[in-house]
Order: sequence, then C-alpha cells, then structure tokens
Amino acid sequence: MCSTCGCGGEDASTRVTLVDGPQPVEAPDHPHQHDHPHPHPHEHAHPHEPATRTVLLEQDILAKNDLLAAANRHRLTEHGITAINLMSSPGSGKTTLLERTITDLGDRRETLVIEGDQETWLDAQRIRSTGRKVVQINTGAGCHLDAEMLGRGLTELAPPDGSLVFVENVGNLVCPALFDLGETARVVIISVTEGADKPAKYPYMFRTADLVLLNKVDLLPYVDFDVDLCLNLIHRLKPDVEMLPVSATRGDGLAAWHTWLAAR
Repeated sequence: MCSTCGCGGEDASTRVTLVDGPQPVEAPDHPHQHDHPHPHPHEHAHPHEPATRTVLLEQDILAKNDLLAAANRHRLTEHGITAINLMSSPGSGKTTLLERTITDLGDRRETLVIEGDQETWLDAQRIRSTGRKVVQINTGAGCHLDAEMLGRGLTELAPPDGSLVFVENVGNLVCPALFDLGETARVVIISVTEGADKPAKYPYMFRTADLVLLNKVDLLPYVDFDVDLCLNLIHRLKPDVEMLPVSATRGDGLAAWHTWLAAR
C-alpha cells in the first residue's frame, strides 16, 4: 500500500492491458468480490504506535520505487526512448490534449501511449482510435502510477528505439508527484476551469514539473481565472519552469508545445 495516501499499491488489482481493437466499456470482473473499498487488508496504525513507523514505511516504499525508476530510466536512455509523464487533476483535458498532440505529430516520430486509470479502458480506446499503440494500466484502488507499473507497461508496449511514449497518469494532483517513474520529463496540465490557486494548494506537483500547460485558454473570456496569479504562484515554487497557454480544442499554443517536445 501507499502510506502517503492509503491507496492500494503492489496488489492483484493492478491490471496492465494492451488495447487492440474495440474493448468493453466496463473493466474486466475481479476474480472475487470486495465488500469494502480496499482490495486487500491493510495493517492500520493504532494511536499508541509511534509516528515514526509511518514515516519509515513511506521511506522504504519510495526508496524501492526510486530503484525501479532508475532501472526504467536506464532502459529508456539505452534505447533512445523519450517518456513524458502527463499529470493533472481529473477534467483538465489531458486526454483531449494527448489526442490532438498525437494527431498533429503524425508520422514525424513513432508515438505510443500508456494510460493510467483506476478503472475502464475509455481513454485507451480514444487513443487507440488515433491508430497508436496503447497499453492501459488499471490501478484499482490506487491513485497513481509507480515505477513498477511503468516497467510492466513498457514491457507490454514494447516501444521501438527512438520512439516517444506518453504516460497519462491517474487524475490526481497529490500522489503522482511523489512517485518517480523513470520518465524523461514531467508535464503538469492545469485548465482555466480550475482555480488559479491550484499551485499554492498542491505545491509539490508544480515544484516537480518540467513544464506546465495551461489548457482551455479558449474559455478565458467566460471564466474567472487570473493567469498572472497562477504563473506567479508557479514561479514561487519553481522560478525557471515555463508555462505554455494552450487550447487542445482550438489549437492555441500547440506549436510551442510541439517545439518543447522536439527539444526533449
């Protein structure tokens, strides 16, 4: 389990699936029924136990993850593969932006996708409709991808040397930031339909970003979103990170996004 958030980690509920052709909307049935939210029993801390037990457990989990992330990074570097970890809250437009990006890039570089969601193959089906190879990782009760999941996903995906792999992480602005996957770069997507104060509320996510995409800027005339405030809050956390305003539906700013990708 993840001691940071209490979600399921290395357990049988994580499923890695190569999506090839139409798939059912519903995820495959579990081999057994759950009568509580957790996929397996957890040991819960009791009030009399010292707090350091939780801290040490978290350190052990993250240390193991970092070792696996280093192995993923070596594997990617050895084969000249660029892996972009896309992170955001639900509803930011990650998948729409990914569809548009894949379509715009065309055949300039072979592009593949690893999709992370708790359940369903819905986003993977959307990516598959673009003609790109995609692997779906269903985390069950888990709220993030980790390095072990990415390693399994890469094995199933089998990206060719020199390819570009997008990893669409589970929609969440907390735990995905804590887990190094071994990715080449981290891109955080925030939309103007969210509050401009998101960087202040979720600092670690923005502090670890290599790029921030401000999506849905075509809606700025209709929503109350202070772009300057958002950028200022981001730069307080990471002064050198760039924020690109984009619209996945209208196409604003996508040329700059493509240029950034090419530089990776």
